[in-house]
Amino acid sequence: VGRRPRPRRPRDHAARSRMTLPLTPSQTVGPFYSIGLSRRPENELVPPTDPTAVALVGRLLDGEGEPIDGMIELWDYGSRRWGRSGTDADGWFRFTIAKPEGREGEAPRLDVYVFARGLLRHQLTRIYFPGEPANEADPVLSRLGDDERAVLTAREEDGGLRFDVRMQGDGAAVFFAV
Repeated sequence: VGRRPRPRRPRDHAARSRMTLPLTPSQTVGPFYSIGLSRRPENELVPPTDPTAVALVGRLLDGEGEPIDGMIELWDYGSRRWGRSGTDADGWFRFTIAKPEGREGEAPRLDVYVFARGLLRHQLTRIYFPGEPANEADPVLSRLGDDERAVLTAREEDGGLRFDVRMQGDGAAVFFAV
């Protein structure tokens, strides 16, 4: 009674295989963002002790103004900073940020990715900074109406910034094709 040796396969066997796996469609991740994707604090793009640090808060809301269980990711491409914040029961998210440098010919901004229940793909919007002189000449903002510009621009509140993301309805966020 012994062990039978397994026949050896050539090392490139997998590469020669004709089997291909089908692509699967995107699937929603929610409603468990706080459990699955926001386990540890990742909402500080800069340390709170940084002299340029600014608190950014906001709410993720549906078309009726009700809070959404979701997750917000911020990207500062110029400084290569990234952060993630799940929403709480009232839809609030919180970040510590620094105002980024604007790219050539563009106003300073943060790119915002929204993940929420019912979305098969994340949604992309932007946060522009209030009172920024470069906002007037920004190639995106300059093409939008006043209401759309207001939705994309954070507002000053309690010594920090406030930026709400409304998924649809009055005051809905401006989303960009990705």
